Amino acid sequence: MLYNYDELFIMDVIEKLKILSSDSQYDLACACGTGRDDHRRRGSEGRWLYPVSLPQGGYSVLLKTLLSNACANDCRYCPLRLETNVRRCSLKPEEVASVFMDYYRREKVFGLFLSSAVINNPDYTMDRINTVARLLRYRHNFRGYIHLKIIPGASDAAIEDSMSLASAVSLNIETPAKKHFELLSDKKDYEQDIIRPLKLMGRLTERGRRFSGVKCTTQFIVGASDEKDNEIIDSMFGLYDRMNFKRVYFSSYQKGLGSPDIPGERQFLTPPEKPFMREHRLYQADFLSRTYGFSREDILFDEDGNLRLDKDPKEVWADSHPEVYPVRLNTADKEALLRVPGLGPRTVQSILKIRRGHRISRLEEAGLKGKRLEKIKGYVALD
Repeated sequence: MLYNYDELFIMDVIEKLKILSSDSQYDLACACGTGRDDHRRRGSEGRWLYPVSLPQGGYSVLLKTLLSNACANDCRYCPLRLETNVRRCSLKPEEVASVFMDYYRREKVFGLFLSSAVINNPDYTMDRINTVARLLRYRHNFRGYIHLKIIPGASDAAIEDSMSLASAVSLNIETPAKKHFELLSDKKDYEQDIIRPLKLMGRLTERGRRFSGVKCTTQFIVGASDEKDNEIIDSMFGLYDRMNFKRVYFSSYQKGLGSPDIPGERQFLTPPEKPFMREHRLYQADFLSRTYGFSREDILFDEDGNLRLDKDPKEVWADSHPEVYPVRLNTADKEALLRVPGLGPRTVQSILKIRRGHRISRLEEAGLKGKRLEKIKGYVALD
């Protein structure tokens, strides 16, 4: 089934943007987090704005939207798949560029995250996405941040074109293996449409290559298929270690959005009252690998191959290595302190700084209090 995308609806550009910006919420593979200052928010006229940490400190926001939600694909977890009855619309590349520049000139945003449903075929969609970036770069002389979505199945040429225009690119890996992916789509081929372009993105951003400054990210759709956490973590380490990706994101599948025949509609690893706990644990494991120096072997799983939901993965490791504790707060090195449940990079830096002046006699000196203080007491010694 093909759509006449330029004539789907005759509607005001802002009305289209409200729909497309809202529909972009399912893709988290851009710079956003879970901290107090990191939550997305709606801007004027219904646009989704995503906070981003700036290199010089502080936060700014991205305008995030789809170019179109009229999709030709059959991804069974996606509420925008071909078979669903949603209000379809598309924006022309010129409209997206114009709206973004208006927002940018009024200092409402600092950059753009642009994705799209698959219009006709992957390269046709990539051409329209890349046209937006080309208009911004060469007609509007915009030199700021642009994050472009790579469409599954895009050609090498289309991907290289995106990378020549973008500050960052992303393509959703969706699942950690072909057998899980095939439960979610009949149209897409895992090796050709997902893994091939991911590998290309990784090669093109290797040190010394033309696009080494372009940031690559990806996203797992957690729980739509029947994957285990250990499979996701194995894949995550591969993306970091072998494919040069900068960030891996996790988006918890939300029951009711997809086709009733997918595993995510029939079974859940997380309790109904904690629908995002599995996603949260995966982010914690990711953070341990990127910030705390945890190896793949340091991430421990239950007998079913999943992260424990009742305890964070750092605490699971600590409780499995009683020989390491207690850690002596006044003499332990940075790496040992980072292995203490409840101690993060900032607190460890504070402890090291205090120690240069005098011995720590009370945990409260490092700003520790409440439940966090009680947790840490079980793993450290002051003497």
